Amino acid sequence: MIISLVGYMGSGKSHISKILSDKINFKLIDLDKEISRRNKLTIPEIFEKKGEIYFRKLERETLEEILATQENIVLSLGGGTPVYYNNMEIINNSSKSVFLRASIATLAERISKQKEKRPLIAKISDENLPEFIAKHLFERNIFYSKAQFNINTDNKTPENIIQEIIEKLYL
Repeated sequence: MIISLVGYMGSGKSHISKILSDKINFKLIDLDKEISRRNKLTIPEIFEKKGEIYFRKLERETLEEILATQENIVLSLGGGTPVYYNNMEIINNSSKSVFLRASIATLAERISKQKEKRPLIAKISDENLPEFIAKHLFERNIFYSKAQFNINTDNKTPENIIQEIIEKLYL
């Protein structure tokens, strides 16, 4: 079984995937880290040197390869992954997808501390960040909401979120 975690940047995909994979003894794959490892470049470097279109192509190829395996995996996806090509359809056909949903305020608070690691928001002021997130979520929620399971992460501990995932997936 593959469990794919989807959601906006800052929703907790990386953090939750680490704890969840340990708890259920599944292999952990972070899609962005896997792309970086294979290309020997960070995601910001790929964006800067080769552009977003090139990155999205790499992302799609890597996603397809991972989803084609028969391993027990917790897969943490990038915030944009479900939005491009027909990725969300492939994710749903090849895995159990879980949308980790968080409020704009929660997301802004979390990602404002990580701007240098996030090419899409690196140049956005903290003051303008909530508006940017709101606009982006408006565009992306149509894709995220296609996930098979939806979990609100606001005001929940990682342990509560993981327990909810386990209950929804009957693990």
